[in-house]
Amino acid sequence: MRERKKARMRQAIADAAARLFAERGFEQVAVSDVAREAEVSEQTVYNYFPTKEQLVTDRDQLVQDELVQLIRARAAGTSPAAAIRDFVLDTVEAIRRIPAEQWRGELGFLAAISPTVHRLALEMSDRQANALATAIAETAAVAPEIAKLRGIALAGVFQIIITEAGRRTREGQSQNQIADELRPAIEAVLDDLDRWLTSATG
Repeated sequence: MRERKKARMRQAIADAAARLFAERGFEQVAVSDVAREAEVSEQTVYNYFPTKEQLVTDRDQLVQDELVQLIRARAAGTSPAAAIRDFVLDTVEAIRRIPAEQWRGELGFLAAISPTVHRLALEMSDRQANALATAIAETAAVAPEIAKLRGIALAGVFQIIITEAGRRTREGQSQNQIADELRPAIEAVLDDLDRWLTSATG
């Protein structure tokens, strides 16, 4: 019960931040503004998000943990790309479900218009790649360098989703259009990675 309440509060704060970022941009919003929008104290915001930057990458750790778990739990003969396929495609579909007033306050669009957030997105991708590489190295008989390359490739799928979401939003596409056009493109990327990782030894 307590954990659910904490999760709801965290989501409410992240949603409030996204609405403000959508209205004003990342640089023009202070943590105190987010606190007012979420109707909580500034300290409460910091309790859930120790830095302002984490308000943008609020799902980073959850996504990373899920990807690592899927790779670790995959059946024998299943490539890491196949293991994360459904989760990745669900992420694309989730673009449709983000409230319209928050969409331009999400990572993709902010990274397209803010150098600061663009850097955050690249750092997030790097952390993801390292975590995925570790999971691959621990579940396949491959050299660390090969595991690293595979981790980078898989993290790159999410980088494509973020980049394309931002670019297409700037060009005026709706969330439904973005999801419709991005899904087959991401499916093709995953198919390609699956073929590569299945044919590779280990």
